[in-house]
Amino acid sequence: MATLTMLMLAASTAEAFMVVGGGSGSVLRRGSQAFVAPALRRPSFSTAGRVRRFTAENAALGTSMAAKKIAVGIVGPGLVGGELLNQFEKTKSILAKSNLDVTVAAVASRQNGKPVMLCKNDYITVDQVNAFKAGKTTGQEADYSKMAQHLKSVAPIAVIFDTTSSEPVSDMYESWLKMGVHVITPNKKVGSGPINRYKSCMSTQQTAGKWGYETTVGAGLPIIHVLQTDLLKTGDKVKKIEGIFSGTLSYIFNTYKPGMKFSDVVADAKNKGFTEPDPRDDLAGMDVARKVVILGRECGIDVELSDIPVESLVPKALQDWKPKEGENLGDAFVKELVAFDAEKDALIKAANDAGEVLRYVGMVDVENKKCSVKLARYPKTHPFAGTQWADNIVAFDTERYTPQPLVIQGPGAGAAVTAAGIYADFIRIVNSV
Repeated sequence: MATLTMLMLAASTAEAFMVVGGGSGSVLRRGSQAFVAPALRRPSFSTAGRVRRFTAENAALGTSMAAKKIAVGIVGPGLVGGELLNQFEKTKSILAKSNLDVTVAAVASRQNGKPVMLCKNDYITVDQVNAFKAGKTTGQEADYSKMAQHLKSVAPIAVIFDTTSSEPVSDMYESWLKMGVHVITPNKKVGSGPINRYKSCMSTQQTAGKWGYETTVGAGLPIIHVLQTDLLKTGDKVKKIEGIFSGTLSYIFNTYKPGMKFSDVVADAKNKGFTEPDPRDDLAGMDVARKVVILGRECGIDVELSDIPVESLVPKALQDWKPKEGENLGDAFVKELVAFDAEKDALIKAANDAGEVLRYVGMVDVENKKCSVKLARYPKTHPFAGTQWADNIVAFDTERYTPQPLVIQGPGAGAAVTAAGIYADFIRIVNSV
């Protein structure tokens, strides 16, 4: 029978602690916080429920043993990485209440076009990161293996956030994981890149560091988590996954209506900051294709990016086009796109006349092991017709979720929600180790 005893601290402290259990696995509870204290020195109890004095020394021992010390490194502290740093600083008290002792101990960026890193034993603040990015603080040549080793020397748990889209950084994942360093990223290059590299990372994380990649599809939306945990791990069988996975293309086709010029809508999206500097990077559909590859692989399909048929929205005549010297690429491209407005005009009119809308979608046909990316038509009563602004939306057609699919919808882009998504991955991983 477990012994339940209320213990009073020495006069130097005013907090009451409760010990539940009498064996080596006692739980030290302070208020609403619980700390497992396997090596805790306990006073002997002769009678259950008897009040004893508990020393501040034992209380400190229980607290320090429970706190997880974590060293964090960020590669690419730009929009998303910088926002993550802000979120870490704003939530220090929340982390402390969760007994997570987090130290941002390494940052890698670029100075004068060269990759450099800053490694410290104490917390690198947002102001220090900004000074480093501006070249006001001198770093050392970036060595990502040494960066990982440094993090492991600072704390027992080491985590690297990759917020770049860099192939050389992506090539480090397997090495980091083998070192026991956890990797968290919105970077889609490993998840959708060569399948052998992908499988190596997936295999390595089973026994070494963990790989968090929730934000590679849908930013902060819990798309991969729902697929992995709520569906596949509970035995549901996924038949088809279909979704609008590009915030940029979602905005364009939510805005585009009959009578409007497609080039004007693209220009509007560019001016609002939705498109890449070269709008063709969005209109070509390859970003959507990468997300489809990631979801397909989660469903057990050994698909490569090159296997997927992708319907590009870039006219063939403009796919290899280059602006004149001195021209702004985005602005010049939109001017060239005007000549092809009639093609899209016919498509939007035909869809509208049939009571339908145009949406740019990615599809994983799990039953037939096929993936595709295309511009498709949907009835105005379909969930995809109800998207707003730059929503992402995904529909899971499964054995259980039928005839109506399971639908997840919300903001699928933006620094704040993407940073929050990788932060959530971080919390899940450090709480699991």
